[in-house]
Amino acid sequence: MGAIVSPTTTPTDPPVAAEQAADHSDATPSEEPSASPSPTKTPTTKAAPTSSPAPEKASKKPAATAEKKAATKPAPSKTAKPKPGTSTAIGVLATLEVKGRAPKTGYDRDLFGWREDVDHNGCDTRNDVLRRDLHDVVLKRGTDGCVVAAGTLEPSPYSGDDVAFDQQEDNSLDIDHVVALSDAWQTGASSWDEDTRHEFANDPLNLLAVEDNLNQQKGDGDAATWLPPKRSYRCEYVSRQIAVKAKYDLWVKKAEKDAMKDVLADCDDYAAFSGAVATPDRWEGDNAREAAAAKPKPKPKPTATHAPSRATSSSSGSSSGSHSGSSGSSSSSSSGGSGSSGSSGSSGGGSVYYQNCDAVRAAGKDPIHAGDPGYSRKLDHDGDGVGCE
Repeated sequence: MGAIVSPTTTPTDPPVAAEQAADHSDATPSEEPSASPSPTKTPTTKAAPTSSPAPEKASKKPAATAEKKAATKPAPSKTAKPKPGTSTAIGVLATLEVKGRAPKTGYDRDLFGWREDVDHNGCDTRNDVLRRDLHDVVLKRGTDGCVVAAGTLEPSPYSGDDVAFDQQEDNSLDIDHVVALSDAWQTGASSWDEDTRHEFANDPLNLLAVEDNLNQQKGDGDAATWLPPKRSYRCEYVSRQIAVKAKYDLWVKKAEKDAMKDVLADCDDYAAFSGAVATPDRWEGDNAREAAAAKPKPKPKPTATHAPSRATSSSSGSSSGSHSGSSGSSSSSSSGGSGSSGSSGSSGGGSVYYQNCDAVRAAGKDPIHAGDPGYSRKLDHDGDGVGCE
């Protein structure tokens, strides 16, 4: 009977049965039905469902986070402030390199070829700019519509004043380089080739007709050392300087940049310079017209110069007839001396004589023509019959 009781206690001790089943696989086939409940109670079957889902949830959570980050990553670029561009002057200024002033060694204004006809229109740059900037343009005769003889700068961008221009009498206008040639040399131009220097010096973007005294006052100054007296023009002036430096990749000095920022602070979001700068062709300009032909001065009558001496001579002769012989002799002698002085200067034009063209001009007889009293070949160097032109 004792042998019968022992198998009934086997289910209550599953660990022993498990060990025996593992160590004696050949002896346990008969006990296999009774041992079947033991696997359901073992922790291995419970650990399987709890351990496998855990990694799956853990792996899905980071993936969702990564996808969310990827989806939200472009969002800041839509609302972020754009990089400085070319829409405003301050934006263009932000793109310029800031460096110290380079040495002026080797600088020569002639290296820039100022006034050359770089656009090949047959006119020098100075007159191209005058035709662009002046009003009521008068063109000099015989220059094929190039040279400006007169006009009005109204108003001057630097002062706000109207300035009359007359090439012959009062050449009061200069052409200013908005970014001075010397300043350009010290901020990058010293490394340029000849073509680039000439292009820069004659670029209409960098040129303005202004009063000569203000141009001389400015010298080679930058925005930190000189600004136009007309305060309302300063924003455009600085904007134009920035445009020139950006176009030619010139740098700015720290003090120069600070001064530019101070000016632009008074004109919020001032647009980058984009004004019309092209120069007109020959014969073009505001109300451009050729100067009227000069009216030839009337030729003086040959006898007009001699009339006074004749009157004196006649008077003297008459007087000598009514007075004593000695008095008449004196008058005659005086008259003869005067006549001698006149005839001594005669040179194929009567008794009038001019030492040079200055004497002709002083007498108001210029130009003097062949056949006029006092005309001589020495006054007519080109032999065209017109002297002291």
